[in-house]
Amino acid sequence: MSTRALLLVNRNSRQGQERYQEVINCLNRLGLTIIAESTEDATQLGKFIRHYQKEIDLVIIGGGDGTLNAAIEAIIETQLPLGILPLGTANDLARTLAIPNSLPEACKIIAAGKLRRIDLGWVNNKYFFNVASLGLSVNITQQLTKEIKRRWGIFAYAVIALQVIWKSRPFSAEIRINDQSFLVKTVQIAVGNGRYYGGGMAVVHDAAIDDQRLDLYSLEIDHWWQILPLLPAMRRGRHIQWPYVRALYGQQITVYTRKPHSINTDGEITTYTPAIFRVIPQAIAIFVPDV
Repeated sequence: MSTRALLLVNRNSRQGQERYQEVINCLNRLGLTIIAESTEDATQLGKFIRHYQKEIDLVIIGGGDGTLNAAIEAIIETQLPLGILPLGTANDLARTLAIPNSLPEACKIIAAGKLRRIDLGWVNNKYFFNVASLGLSVNITQQLTKEIKRRWGIFAYAVIALQVIWKSRPFSAEIRINDQSFLVKTVQIAVGNGRYYGGGMAVVHDAAIDDQRLDLYSLEIDHWWQILPLLPAMRRGRHIQWPYVRALYGQQITVYTRKPHSINTDGEITTYTPAIFRVIPQAIAIFVPDV
């Protein structure tokens, strides 16, 4: 009996519409029996997963990090294995898991069947794969339209970031972690479950998506230009070694601010401070390369 897979493709993702049939053909050639659904509304993905859960062995999602995030709750609930086809702009979860952007190669990884259980982040009842953050990243998210992402691709993050950085102003926050409290003046607080976010930036150089911890950094600069020398180090996750970057880690983190600040989870604004962050160990299984 062949493996039965539910294929869900976000037609609004950067490559979703144009590569939809190519994906189906590729998976069929590899011997999978495919039930295919596509949508322009990622919030519908959970409904499809719950509807087909008794007819399938696994779920395959084609899209970017926002599309994958929209399906988290249904994946947790059904505990179906998840295959990833990177069809978005940043594809940071795929990057963390070493899943290539080549669709034929990504399809082969799913067909090969190697599974890895990964942790999830959680903040105020919202799950996330990669990073939850407040400050600069929220401003970037607010300006990063679908049109800009389609036009510039992965470079859209850098283009918008440079526009946002020079307008940045510090805000006050209290961070509570491991029975300690830190009062900070910061332009960004990022809490990472995986390694990559924001189009290939690394939270911490040694972060892993199954290390059962959250990694936090707080960017405590006074002037916008101080971030510029940091940018190359942020690509490698080495910014935590700089004097005005605070790095902490733990399994639960609480952040308070004087007034509510929006929080970005996997590229979508979903909640506000005050915020409680937790790691959910080994929450779901994902198909990964055999390396």
